Amino acid sequence: MKKTVVKEFMLFPDILLTGMFFVISLALTIPHLASIHAWVAVALGMLAYAASEYFIHRFFFHMSPPNHPTLLKLVKRLHYDHHVDPNDLHLLFLPCWYSLPLISLSAGIVFLLTSSPAWTVSFVTGVVGFLLYYEWCHYIAHRPVQPLTPWGRWMKKIHLWHHFKNEHYWYGVTNPAFDLLMGTFQNEKEVEKSETVRDLERRKGGSR
Repeated sequence: MKKTVVKEFMLFPDILLTGMFFVISLALTIPHLASIHAWVAVALGMLAYAASEYFIHRFFFHMSPPNHPTLLKLVKRLHYDHHVDPNDLHLLFLPCWYSLPLISLSAGIVFLLTSSPAWTVSFVTGVVGFLLYYEWCHYIAHRPVQPLTPWGRWMKKIHLWHHFKNEHYWYGVTNPAFDLLMGTFQNEKEVEKSETVRDLERRKGGSR
């Protein structure tokens, strides 16, 4: 893996800010790691982001083109335009103005449910840690580099099917678990090439 690739990823503004947020959250979590509850909260945060990776991607980012101009502009920035130009670095990462408010909302929900700062900060650490893992996997999938592991190479291939073969399948970026559960993981050779895979705004039916 080229050092310039890692540097490009780490120094991208949204990744840098998210990374700083993760370091603060992790520092607040470390004193609680003697308790199993903190580890459970971290794991639940990771699982929550893994689920949102699939469901937000499929049902929000791939929603039918909305009629409201503001919502259309939002979904274009968050995902439609990424399909038009999959390798544009500035469309590759989730902007902090989108991701950080959602993380704060999830933290608020956890605190309301548990009344525990330790549970809340540990959950957030899991969420943000998995977010950064997702961003790295997504970044590597679209850059001209070969992942180091067989798993990484396989996931990159699957993600590129989503972008260049058919946008209705293979929504997972870090793993195919929810695709398998939800029936959106198919044999690539049996899937027809979509005419709108590079132009989601032209679709009428939205996500399947």
